[in-house]
Amino acid sequence: MNTISSDTRLVGSLPAINFNTLGLMFISGFFATIAFDLWGQIVSPGLGFANLSPHGLAQSLLGSLGLPNNAFAGYFVHFYVVGLIGYPIGWMFIFAPIWQRVAGNTHWLLPSAIYGFGLWVFAIGGITSLAGLPFFLNFTGIVWVALVGHVLYGIVMVAMLKYIERNQSA
Repeated sequence: MNTISSDTRLVGSLPAINFNTLGLMFISGFFATIAFDLWGQIVSPGLGFANLSPHGLAQSLLGSLGLPNNAFAGYFVHFYVVGLIGYPIGWMFIFAPIWQRVAGNTHWLLPSAIYGFGLWVFAIGGITSLAGLPFFLNFTGIVWVALVGHVLYGIVMVAMLKYIERNQSA
């Protein structure tokens, strides 16, 4: 059986571009996006904090680029393009290999949380500006809910990758 081990993969090469890697991206991204949305749209508002609307940010970005920006397009970009493809690619092909070269073998929890923080800076600091929204949304309550959501996304995504890899090698 072909297995993908992030510990082996991170030492000096990128993951293979094949169906196994694509499956890892989709599965880990799926569970991470569900965790993100569960936190931002159910748990956070239930605790009295802001309600995240990541599809709204995607709609704003699409509109600023002159692309169709209806609700379907916003949800599609948020869930599929970003959650299942974009953020997992960022981890597997960019952040994790760099982390491995700089920090060496560490437990996965710290780099996954740092990656989530980086996603937050990218999304709330960068994409909001590109979409014509205020920088870091003027640091309103939604920004801090988004911080927790992005860090949670990073942790859940990498936890799922580790879980799948552990089960593949068993």
